[in-house]
Amino acid sequence: MARNASVDLAEESSRPTETQAKIITVAAELFAKQGYHATGVAELGRAVGLGAGALYHHIGSKEELLLTILRAHLEDMYGFGTRVLAGEGTAVWRLHELARNHMRLVAHRRTELLVMLRELDSLTGQRRADMLALRDAVEGIWDEVIRRGVAAGELADVDPMFVKVVLGALNYSLLWFQPEGPETPERMADRILDMVLKTS
Repeated sequence: MARNASVDLAEESSRPTETQAKIITVAAELFAKQGYHATGVAELGRAVGLGAGALYHHIGSKEELLLTILRAHLEDMYGFGTRVLAGEGTAVWRLHELARNHMRLVAHRRTELLVMLRELDSLTGQRRADMLALRDAVEGIWDEVIRRGVAAGELADVDPMFVKVVLGALNYSLLWFQPEGPETPERMADRILDMVLKTS
């Protein structure tokens, strides 16, 4: 499956410095807690112990900071998905692997996932277009797994809404899944996917 050249993984920026990594982490927490637009640059600077000038030196702009958070998250999802798609296994196995990875994000990278779900539309212009294309590419991996599974006779004809329903259920689990609870992310992913597969 081809991706838009404007969001090619080869165009990733260099690894962030220690200070940049701290800013990214704190910004993600603030954006998730109170929203991108409600978080001011001065507040972010205070949270990381930097003045506005020094902060801009490290991040460029607040929107560039949001882009960095979203791009890293989406590229991780895309990279995992392409490896699953290229690997050996049935369509059902691939769907379970994708669902398990998504639930691990819910359990262990909740902050970044919240920012991605809530704030992608806060980007503007080409930045927004690139991240929408990357998000669609991630969803397209699920679609391709379904297409191959149906073509191979591994899956019955699947409702066109299947992928959106599964992703919606996995994303909504942000509100109720407890990582410290009795269910592991992997087992919960299997339960969710099996329920949707049975009704499709």
